[in-house]
Amino acid sequence: MPKSARHIELMDTTLRDGEQTEGVSFTPEEKVNIAKALVKKLGVDRVEVASAKVSEGEKEAVSTIARWAAEEGFLDRIEVLGFVDHKRSVDWVAETGGRTINLLTKGSERHCTMQLRKTLSQHLADVHRTIDYAHHCDLKINLYLEDWSNGIRNSPEHVYGMMDALRDKGINRFLLPDTLGVMSPDEVYAAISAMIARYPGVAFDFHPHNDYGLATANVMAAVRAGVTGVHCTINCLGERAGNASLAEVAVVLKDKLGVDLSINEHHIFDLSTMVENFSGKWVSANMPIVGKDVFTQTAGIHADGDHKAGLYESTLKPERFDRIRSYALGKMSGRASLIKNLEAMDLSLNEENLQRVLKRIVKLGDSKQTITADDLPFIIADVMESREYHHIKLTNCSITSGLDLESTVSIQVDIAGKLHKATGTGNGGFDAFIDAIEKILSKKKYTLPKLLNYEIRIPKGGDTSALTECIITWQTEGKPIKTRGVHANQVFAAILAALRLINLQLHERPQITAEEEIQEEAG
Repeated sequence: MPKSARHIELMDTTLRDGEQTEGVSFTPEEKVNIAKALVKKLGVDRVEVASAKVSEGEKEAVSTIARWAAEEGFLDRIEVLGFVDHKRSVDWVAETGGRTINLLTKGSERHCTMQLRKTLSQHLADVHRTIDYAHHCDLKINLYLEDWSNGIRNSPEHVYGMMDALRDKGINRFLLPDTLGVMSPDEVYAAISAMIARYPGVAFDFHPHNDYGLATANVMAAVRAGVTGVHCTINCLGERAGNASLAEVAVVLKDKLGVDLSINEHHIFDLSTMVENFSGKWVSANMPIVGKDVFTQTAGIHADGDHKAGLYESTLKPERFDRIRSYALGKMSGRASLIKNLEAMDLSLNEENLQRVLKRIVKLGDSKQTITADDLPFIIADVMESREYHHIKLTNCSITSGLDLESTVSIQVDIAGKLHKATGTGNGGFDAFIDAIEKILSKKKYTLPKLLNYEIRIPKGGDTSALTECIITWQTEGKPIKTRGVHANQVFAAILAALRLINLQLHERPQITAEEEIQEEAG
């Protein structure tokens, strides 16, 4: 980026405006940890950490943050929302050790007359008194014009009256909120351009909300119009539809407008995860930059293009955010998707085995939307372990289990082209299946060997949707034999392991002639 690139300050308000998200309330310890990470790891220019007078816990958190920031040389980056109440908010901020108050004033005539029941001149008198006291206490002052977006549209004379009366009162920055998220990019550009033309030399911040899904686009318009700072939150937290997402804003401003930012992109995902855990508000899997799936290619054709020439990559590379690109495995997978996953694991397969594994992945994908890279070793081991025989095929299986009740199973199998049905009961679904399958196999003079060991595994770190691997050790006449089954459902994984043993042993038996088959059925 050229040295002359324009710098835009990012002010994060996750700990103030973000806490207005329904159901979100950070503990003092969580606030302190988030504030430290925002400033020291992520490198945001400013952090709005609280609203004044909320609670003793809030005051404790702000005091701890202020002490830490003072020791680290970051105190000028810490800001607190205050109200037009003469001494009360100012004293609260000063008592915490904070040095900057963001004073909330009324930026529209409707808010002023209908909420405060005051005229512009009466409101300004109160504002002046609070400002004078804040200066007396050596606080720096930024000033919000609340509901500015409606004010500049419906009562511009009120907005200009506020600005004319306050521009020379020692205000560091005027903060222009789209409080209800009602503006479009064109409206943002026009309104902020008018403000900057009328008040040259004044520093303006833009504070967007995302009610129409336009927060990031509106930030772009505001920066084009000339603001020097924008406000955002981690994970788009905020009241109603939330504020502008810091991740989106940071990346868009850098990539699309070429501005200079203080953000360390490597820690965007770290902060997203921290706030996700502390807030209890989970990020959508497809949320730009921070969603768990946004750097995952699903279609096989995309993996093929990346494998050959990086055709489906862009400047929005996962490495920028200390993340990695992945290639989903499932019924949409192609050869290249599998190869990409094998490369990441330092594995390789010959073409025949590659196709066998791919065929199994596609088949599994019909019953499980995606197969993770963690599932892949199970699938490879399952495919490579044994030859596939199909003397007996499970064509249907229904299992019913209940608390303190025996499990029941109803199965249908194909043996040598003929369908056989049976039901069974047992202590669990697998036990019930064994009861049913033995009823069918007894007519074929086949008895399952004794089960020596039964092991269920999921991939390390896997979640509840992971593939399950069942390994069963059987005591045969010769020596113990292990068979494995892989399925998203652990009972069916065990059933597949049992069917594999049955097929192996049926394959080793002399083939039953048609005459013997008829005699068996008659018997």
